[in-house]
Amino acid sequence: MKKLLSLFITFFKIGLFTFGGGYAMISLIESETVSKKGWLNADELLEIVAVAESTPGPIAINCATYVGYKRAGVLGSFFATLGVVLPSFLIIFAISFFIDEFLKIELVASAFKGIQAAVVVLILRAGLKMLKKAKKNFVSIVLLVFALGVTITFNLIGIKISSIYLILVGGVVGFFYYTYSKDQKEKQDTLPKQNDNCDKVEAVIDNDELNAQSKEESL
Repeated sequence: MKKLLSLFITFFKIGLFTFGGGYAMISLIESETVSKKGWLNADELLEIVAVAESTPGPIAINCATYVGYKRAGVLGSFFATLGVVLPSFLIIFAISFFIDEFLKIELVASAFKGIQAAVVVLILRAGLKMLKKAKKNFVSIVLLVFALGVTITFNLIGIKISSIYLILVGGVVGFFYYTYSKDQKEKQDTLPKQNDNCDKVEAVIDNDELNAQSKEESL
């Protein structure tokens, strides 16, 4: 029960104080679950974010569900998801009765403009921190440059492209590359064993020849 309550409070706080959608939440999720609570390490969070981005639904809710499940099973995923969703639901429900008048307030409009600028920094901070901690190799760097290049180029020429296609390309390339790398590693691991077996056979043959030679000399 203590784990469930801790999950609910943590993700309720994340949902309550995060503006700008799921990507802005990643920075707070990393701060709370990795840096402060130690529920996950950086690699586990990167994997969760990758899965949450690739599966249907808002990325922050998916992250909360996966973290909760890892921490306390099905009940953990329920309470973590409830915690991250509840603040937004209550706030939107409350202001829905006077949304037009609420947005016309000059103080509120100015506050939201400042929040928008802060959200950009939060998303950039989360992205840079994840990039720094991610395992890098030639293929991952090529995919990163490719995704950035395609996104910037299509935006400049005014063509909309869904991130789904980039995710699919990255998934296909990663699948074939790491499958090939795994096969090559297994082959390299079997070669020393084969060499050791050959050396043992040669040693046995040499010993047999020496024994035969010694018997002939004794005769």
